[in-house]
Amino acid sequence: MRILGIESSCDETAVAVLECSGERDFKILSNEVASQIQVHARYGGVVPEIASRAHCETITNLVKTALNNASVNPKELDAVAVTAFPGLIGALLVGVNFAKGFAYQNNLPLYAVDHIKGHIASNYLTNDLRPPFIAFVASGGHTSIILVEDYRKHTVIGGTRDDAMGEAFDKIARVMGMPYPGGAAMDKLSYEGKNPVKFPSAAIKDDTLDFSFSGIKTAALNYINSSNQKGEEFNKADIAAGFTKAAVESVIVKLGEAFKRYPNIKTIALAGGVAANSHLRNALVEFSKKHKLKLFMPELKYCGDNGAMIAAAGYFEYLSGEKAELNLNAEASRFEE
Repeated sequence: MRILGIESSCDETAVAVLECSGERDFKILSNEVASQIQVHARYGGVVPEIASRAHCETITNLVKTALNNASVNPKELDAVAVTAFPGLIGALLVGVNFAKGFAYQNNLPLYAVDHIKGHIASNYLTNDLRPPFIAFVASGGHTSIILVEDYRKHTVIGGTRDDAMGEAFDKIARVMGMPYPGGAAMDKLSYEGKNPVKFPSAAIKDDTLDFSFSGIKTAALNYINSSNQKGEEFNKADIAAGFTKAAVESVIVKLGEAFKRYPNIKTIALAGGVAANSHLRNALVEFSKKHKLKLFMPELKYCGDNGAMIAAAGYFEYLSGEKAELNLNAEASRFEE
């Protein structure tokens, strides 16, 4: 079967056509992404209203491009999958409403997809990852440790109580005058730091598997502001190296605790935009070796938001038989376990 996947939860309009068969045999026929980075760069972050308008301007032609590049016409599709939650509500509504109209016009079943499950499903596109496993999902808006017991059964066992990991990276980068999005620039600059600044851990010291990236972000901002007020120069590379080290080590601490709680789980998966961070990827390689775990990470091109991951997650919704109705609405903060 062929599924049209539509993603518009934040600042990237993405559409893909995925050919699916069996339990999870996937072939990507097309995977188109229209980024809004240049639009939002002038503001140093995503402006929700501008993002929504850009989705409106882009989505129709992007769907046409995806279908043309896949050499598929609407009548040859079998289903439509769309990100319905969580995300920026205005941005989500663009994708959801387009998907409903497209599905109705072409008499296709519609499937609602959880954005976080979509990121996890990015691993299924090119890896032989199979449940059960523990996933660490991190992006500009989400940071969670998730127990994946089945392709559709996901339980959040830990996560950030405030800022997302990716948002913290972007904010520190912006304050230091680095271009948006700052995560990639911070990753690269970190390697140049010779004397990393020491920052507190983001791992909350209690019996949960939770994080607080607000504290570590504030500590970095205070360090920068204090230096500016004193007229002292600060080394951007040392700040980037210290912040990256503290953030990554925090993740490793909580993942270590997670696998102690679930000793029968022997597989770990990484997902989300921050999954492209080389320091995090390297740390997880060492972590998995130390604890004798199987590690799965998506290809770099599938770490960011894309339609193929939504179509893959949608395939499992199709297998479950749980179709969405045409009164489907977007939800900004919902997570479906």
